[in-house]
Amino acid sequence: MSEQPAPTPRPDSHTLLVTLSGRDRPGVTSAVLSTLSEFGVTVVDLDQIVLRRRLILGVLVTVDGDADAMRAAVEATAARLEMSVEVDAGTGLSQAPAEGRAHVTVLGTPLSASAMSGITSTIAAAGANIDRIQRLASYPVTAIDLHVSGAEPQRLRELLSVEAARQRIDVAVQPAGILRRGMRLIVMDVDSTLIQGEVIEMIAAHAGCEAQVAEVTERAMRGELDFEESLRARVALLEGVPASALHQVYDAIELAPGARTMVRTLRRLGYRFAIVSGGFTQITDRLAVDLGIHYARANQLEIVDGKLTGKVIGQVVDRAGKAAALREFAQQVGVDVAATVAIGDGANDLDMLAAAGLGIAYNAKPMVRERADTAVNVPYLDTIMYLLGITREEIEAADAAAGITTPAPPLA
Repeated sequence: MSEQPAPTPRPDSHTLLVTLSGRDRPGVTSAVLSTLSEFGVTVVDLDQIVLRRRLILGVLVTVDGDADAMRAAVEATAARLEMSVEVDAGTGLSQAPAEGRAHVTVLGTPLSASAMSGITSTIAAAGANIDRIQRLASYPVTAIDLHVSGAEPQRLRELLSVEAARQRIDVAVQPAGILRRGMRLIVMDVDSTLIQGEVIEMIAAHAGCEAQVAEVTERAMRGELDFEESLRARVALLEGVPASALHQVYDAIELAPGARTMVRTLRRLGYRFAIVSGGFTQITDRLAVDLGIHYARANQLEIVDGKLTGKVIGQVVDRAGKAAALREFAQQVGVDVAATVAIGDGANDLDMLAAAGLGIAYNAKPMVRERADTAVNVPYLDTIMYLLGITREEIEAADAAAGITTPAPPLA
């Protein structure tokens, strides 16, 4: 079926923008549209927001009849509703350009007016326009989604990353499109991402060499050491640790705040999850079962006679191995690599973050933040969902439907 051309307004038609504001209550939008329908208008655009029980409704219409009579009728309806109204000349059927459209998601704790001023000024300086603003969350972080047009997303990302660093907030820029709303594969690092802390250091505590292992781990995560060499050197220090210590380590693990919320919410939407770790299968396989994660890949510690031998079995999952696992899991799920989201914090996550459609540096080392698509520096893993366009209200509604109680928001 061929596409139909957009309707062309008659030469004597008027394009008007009707904007109402006032206390929100049921029936306002219906009353306004009912009044407009009496004049046979064509609705070109319609948008409304409710902010702290205050409604702002905008209706862009073309009217072929008596525009003055329509204006008077709308003003009478607004007066009856005890709302303010403005009727101005509109902008016809023009639309935002199809090219250069992006979602700019801003996260802050708190999110100050000066920070938003810096972000919006940077967008304007790039020659872009903000077409719509939507609040995604007010706690535990404030998340705002800006629909932007007129600037190439990559260039916008570069400019906004500088301003975000100056304002000490997080900003993510993603090209607008249907892919953002589709089913995706989420691939996560484990240590210091899905969980708090480093498992190898927790095991090392049972061998009395935690400080020594921690120092090598930190250097490896900063990219100062070859990951495989550093891993084998650290694992060698674990020789003789009883295998039973791994159960104690698992019991002591603390998930990142919001980890369970993110996994269960996105699973309901059909998302698939994978964890890819430079850690150990003895821990990651149990995590996968506990959280309902579909795929897991990590290194395997060798155990002989109930003790760690200080060796790993098979090929080490390193920086390149993580990226390869992401591609493999995407193929198994049946999604394009562009539909993957990778989350990590260390240098050995860089290839995985680069391979994904969206690479997120989560509370990451400086070199990782600089090279990832975006960075999230708040201690709540479920804020990742805001980058996917999911609101806090939607998350809580899904939990309520499943009988899960979520904490009440702080008082405004």
